[in-house]
Amino acid sequence: MNTMNPKHAAELLFEGPLAEEYGMLAVICPSAAEISRRVGEYVDGWMPPYPEASLNLLEIGSGTGITTACLLASRKVALVESVDNAPAMLAQARHNLAAALAAKRLRLIERDALSHLQATPDASVDAVVSAYTLHNFLYGYRQSVLKEILRVLKPGGLFVNGDRYALDDAAEHLKSTQAEVRHYFRVFTELKRHDLLEQWIVHLFSDESEEHIMRLQPALEMMADTGFANTRLHFRDGANALVSAVKPA
Repeated sequence: MNTMNPKHAAELLFEGPLAEEYGMLAVICPSAAEISRRVGEYVDGWMPPYPEASLNLLEIGSGTGITTACLLASRKVALVESVDNAPAMLAQARHNLAAALAAKRLRLIERDALSHLQATPDASVDAVVSAYTLHNFLYGYRQSVLKEILRVLKPGGLFVNGDRYALDDAAEHLKSTQAEVRHYFRVFTELKRHDLLEQWIVHLFSDESEEHIMRLQPALEMMADTGFANTRLHFRDGANALVSAVKPA
């Protein structure tokens, strides 16, 4: 019998139409592509505090390969190991990133994030990178993932996350979310895609639920309490933000 607390369990949130037409994210949230670009740019500009000619990266949440492609564009990156538990998303990533797979610069793994991290050796990864994934995790699962990220990073290694970070001011966040919903209705009504409107509204309810919502300041504090150093906010556009931290050397 599975005795795991459901608040610490992995969920499969991207399947069916939501996963099959995930490209709609670029239409309803243009900031998402910008965050992915910034994640890749940040990794490209990062210098590890130890001699390293090239970097081995672990990406949490492959999705369809949007952020992965930004990481692979960096000449510093030798290998990206990317993990996702959504088969429909990985199928698209395999198609979109076929050249990198053939060149053996990329490994795509179907597994939930925590299980994969737990199977990864201590201090074996230069950087752990994620975009629009951690906010989907239940609070307890997210906490466990952060602990494992810290463990697998080399001393001085980097954690960078571009994600949906709710505004700390609840009233302002409510206004922001209401504006998002209005935008969803405008976009999907114009496209006559009420099926996808339903899927994205339901998903947004998950994002905003008490057991999922990831507010910026508490998230940074969780990282610091886990043992990360130099937790920083680099960029913010509404609920879309880029943060980083390092494992103490």
